[in-house]
Amino acid sequence: MKTYLVTGGAGFIGANFVKYMLKTYSDIRIVVLDALTYAGNLATIETDIDSERCLFVKGDICDRVLSEQLFAAYHFTYVVNFAAESHVDRSIENPQLFLITNILGTQNLLDAARKDWVTGKDDKGYPTWRADVRFHQVSTDEVYGSLGETGYFTETTPLDPRSPYSASKTSADLFVKAYHETYKMPVTVSRCSNNYGPFHFPEKLIPLIIKNIIEGRPLPVYGDGSNVRDWLYVEDHCKAIDMVINHGRTGEVYNIGGHNERRNIHIVKTVIRTMRELLAENPEYRKQLKKKEIGSDGQISIDWINDGLITFVTDRLGHDRRYAIDPAKINNELGWKPETDFETGIVKTVRWYLENQAWVEQIITGDYLNYYEQMYGG
Repeated sequence: MKTYLVTGGAGFIGANFVKYMLKTYSDIRIVVLDALTYAGNLATIETDIDSERCLFVKGDICDRVLSEQLFAAYHFTYVVNFAAESHVDRSIENPQLFLITNILGTQNLLDAARKDWVTGKDDKGYPTWRADVRFHQVSTDEVYGSLGETGYFTETTPLDPRSPYSASKTSADLFVKAYHETYKMPVTVSRCSNNYGPFHFPEKLIPLIIKNIIEGRPLPVYGDGSNVRDWLYVEDHCKAIDMVINHGRTGEVYNIGGHNERRNIHIVKTVIRTMRELLAENPEYRKQLKKKEIGSDGQISIDWINDGLITFVTDRLGHDRRYAIDPAKINNELGWKPETDFETGIVKTVRWYLENQAWVEQIITGDYLNYYEQMYGG
């Protein structure tokens, strides 16, 4: 049986990956390692944890003793490293935290894997490795910097990070690549565009807009909203990671993009329109709204849900103008392509949040509320 160590598996993409893998394969075991910081929520995966196919360990990827104990106990086949401080705004406020987790934590995992996986040395003095192992680093398109109005990021685009967050992810990627070059460690790296879908923490754009509409609050948009991002439905991303781990060439980087470029202001307006449509079609969803105005039809009114809720706030420092990924390599080599167009995915996402407000309420803590006021209160 293959055993996966999934770090950050209680976070947004990590949790979706755990669910996808357990649904897809009956002959694997997953150990989730997560520190349960602001972006990790055990409730997201608690129904998946059965102490047989899926186990949970609370801990930090920077903890060397714990990491080595886990490798000694489970002798993992694959490491899938989602664990990271991942919000650009937070990296601007506290850059050092991102260096500690994203760089030192990744290097610690690499060392723990090396200690368990190396079987000896070849005739040139390089380590020899177990035949069935792979260290996969989940990264981001932000390591490439910013694009102009045209062009796409490819795997050969020079790395040019612009924020403390993206600089820390770039450094982690380079450490993974260095372990491959120096020790011949079997590794892969994937760099994805912006993910969206179920279980997304509400400091990110799409769930933040959904949450604020439900609460009748203004919808903060950085600058003039013209920044462009490529959006990828999270389950499509999980399928791509699975393909890279099992079939990707060792030492290679694979870009994973959704072919869904949108300006941020367009995303916000699309969410507003989708919310109105779903609330109109499903009046029972309206009970989620905190603003309970009664319309002329006797139903909770949704007339106020419109573009007038948009509030432009001071732009983020060093805000990259445009990201766009060319996923030709993973398509050509592994046959992967995004299956969910944005128009379909956004309806699925908004509907999920309307039907799972208990999950949202559970993860919103005082820390999140204080952070929200700090970031968007002005």
